[in-house]
Amino acid sequence: MLGLDFYRNLPVKICVECGCDIQEQHESYLYECERCLNSREE
Repeated sequence: MLGLDFYRNLPVKICVECGCDIQEQHESYLYECERCLNSREE
């Protein structure tokens, strides 16, 4: 279980656009929250 403990202890990712916590898996490469990504597409 040592590998899982690594991911559980990672800090919450912060959106670079609005500063909100990003609710996603920590190993993702995204740096923007869903709201900012969706507003960019419009």
